[in-house]
Amino acid sequence: IITLSDLECDYINARSCCSKLNKWVVPEVIGHAVVTVLMLVSLHWFIFLLNLPVATWNIYRYIMVPSGNMGVFDPTEIHNRGQLKSHMKEAMIKLGFHLLCFFMYLYRLVSKII
Repeated sequence: IITLSDLECDYINARSCCSKLNKWVVPEVIGHAVVTVLMLVSLHWFIFLLNLPVATWNIYRYIMVPSGNMGVFDPTEIHNRGQLKSHMKEAMIKLGFHLLCFFMYLYRLVSKII
């Protein structure tokens, strides 16, 4: 979110912004897929069903990158067609999702201990 807002305010150029963001796309996809599979294996159905759409969206976004682009975030297209706003909106939604998951996992951890 901070990197995208820096790009929006012209504190950083598009190429360095996109390279910073693209280096975290693959770890995010792998991490979210692993957590989703672990929730399926451990039979936590609600958390699995909550994580499945986000994991699917991450995989879809990674697979559908057009050839010739630098990655999910491309410096030549980030200012075109309102992509910067959509990337910012997506980052805010993911932040909310991860906060929700954090508190759910924390609650489950504390309820198992007590």
